[in-house]
Amino acid sequence: MTELSSGRPLDPALRVTLNFHPDRTAHGRPILEALAESGVYVSQFVTGTSNGGLTAFPGGDRWRWESRIFGGAYDDAAAWERPVYGALNFRRKPVGAAPRFGSAHFRLAAHTPARTTFCYPDSCVDPSDFGVADRMGLIELALADRQDALDDYIEAQVHGQVRLDRDVEALVLDPCYRGTDVEEAARRLPCPVEWHPGFRLTVGELCRYPAYRGQEYVDLGARIAVDGLLDARIVGDAVRAGRYDPQAVKKVWHCLARFGAPPGAAGASVGRQHGGEPVLDGPR
Repeated sequence: MTELSSGRPLDPALRVTLNFHPDRTAHGRPILEALAESGVYVSQFVTGTSNGGLTAFPGGDRWRWESRIFGGAYDDAAAWERPVYGALNFRRKPVGAAPRFGSAHFRLAAHTPARTTFCYPDSCVDPSDFGVADRMGLIELALADRQDALDDYIEAQVHGQVRLDRDVEALVLDPCYRGTDVEEAARRLPCPVEWHPGFRLTVGELCRYPAYRGQEYVDLGARIAVDGLLDARIVGDAVRAGRYDPQAVKKVWHCLARFGAPPGAAGASVGRQHGGEPVLDGPR
């Protein structure tokens, strides 16, 4: 992809993040439990789950995009050999670069961009602008754009195995998971645990934005709220309860991530704010 890229080298202080929901399951197992056992972060070609589109299968949109962009290099590859998807945190958001895909994120180590390719905007819209660590002109493109806060990210495709003990600086969690099974499972991972400021949205505030994802999702958010409040844990509880369409609850999460984000995490649509670094939660 180098020949398709242009621009200056990437600032080595910037990080790739992998946003996900830490309280979800994969193949019936809690995702953090599976990660602790394998020690490796894998793509939806392996898990069969995603917080975005579910097109990771032979002939699917994700498969065809990878075939086109990577010159067929992965066409016959095993599922575990395929790249994993994240985003470049060029705005230094404390909640990770792409919170639309989850409240938690793995912050990858400084050496990982050397084996990462990038595109803008998301690969689902068939982009024509690409980048690599040595030629990263995508940041200027993204800064000049006025995307919605949930779409304001530079997609990253990390090639090669992503090991939690070698390639991850920290798992950064929402504080709503303090003292829960999620935190307990996170402590078993071979990487530090940190906390960002957290997502919180009142039903009253949610009701101000019926046009964002639709009135039906405002109504659903009001039903699943606890004491008039939504946070990542409450939304996750609603998914696991099985009483609602997971795709509908995902739209509620979008509202929470967009309008309940902490300072410094709202993205381009409210100005170029830069959040502080996550708070290290002491020795493990």
